Amino acid sequence: MHLSRRLLMAGLAGGVLAAPAAAQTNVTLTHALAANSHYGVAAIAFKETVERLTNGRYRVTIQRNDNEREAIEATQIGTQEFTITSTGPVGNFVPDTLVLDIPFLFRDYDHARGVLDSAIGQELLAKFTPRGLIGVAWMENGFRNVTNSRREVNSPADVQGLKIRTMENPVHMRAFQTLGALPTPMAFSELVPALQQGTVDGQENPIPVIVANNLNQVQRYLSLTRHVYSPAVLIGNPGFWNRLNAADKAAFQEAAKAAVQANRDKVSADERDGVALLRSRGMTVRETVDTAAFQSALAPAFEQYRRQFDAALIQRITDWKPGS
Repeated sequence: MHLSRRLLMAGLAGGVLAAPAAAQTNVTLTHALAANSHYGVAAIAFKETVERLTNGRYRVTIQRNDNEREAIEATQIGTQEFTITSTGPVGNFVPDTLVLDIPFLFRDYDHARGVLDSAIGQELLAKFTPRGLIGVAWMENGFRNVTNSRREVNSPADVQGLKIRTMENPVHMRAFQTLGALPTPMAFSELVPALQQGTVDGQENPIPVIVANNLNQVQRYLSLTRHVYSPAVLIGNPGFWNRLNAADKAAFQEAAKAAVQANRDKVSADERDGVALLRSRGMTVRETVDTAAFQSALAPAFEQYRRQFDAALIQRITDWKPGS
């Protein structure tokens, strides 16, 4: 009798034939920032929650991809299952989300988070499905601020003529064109070399992104313009998502909630401590700017946004209050 058959018979005789191990599914999640960033902590929370709630049947591998557009495309075609991305390139896939990038649309973090957690945010996530993506949950980068290597920025006049790297986002580009800057769209992966080589004078990003990427090493001036609230979003592949049974889908949704909380907590901490940290690293920080002047200078762009987007939706966002 062959050895394998003898072992099988022995196992049957002893009643100890082991049950096959549960199948394990590997899942890939990408994002564009460091592991200790507001994206990184969100990804870790997502991974830990998925693996705990599914008893390890799903294993999440976290990978970095600085090219967010490429990551969205990979999620769309199914070469990876999830990505956390800023909404900068998302408008190229789901145009309705561009409304969130209108300058000075949100008053503060409570307003922005409240809108994204409300029916408005859920309606926008539903717009991903016809575009071959699953909008799982809203996260955030925070309010965007201008940095540059040439001068302090206090008013629109200070922005004129500056070559500013922007995301590949037409709403952002129109705003900076209106202010007289020279917006230069490029992938985030190209930003630091462009700043080092002087291809662009500056860029605009939330404090958490500036801190996580040590942009103080290539930029001298930081102005807290807070001109745009920058959401982020957890996107899933439809094929993978729709194959999940109800229990597993609930586990992934719970993991998304944990990721959102970790993300927002990190953004809040970075906003609280980041300015002092950047100043200690040598940046010249202007904490207040002439916001009214920026809003006035952007009036022509606002008119264009009202024609481009659903004016009623813009009004719903503007008017949102807790409990509404």
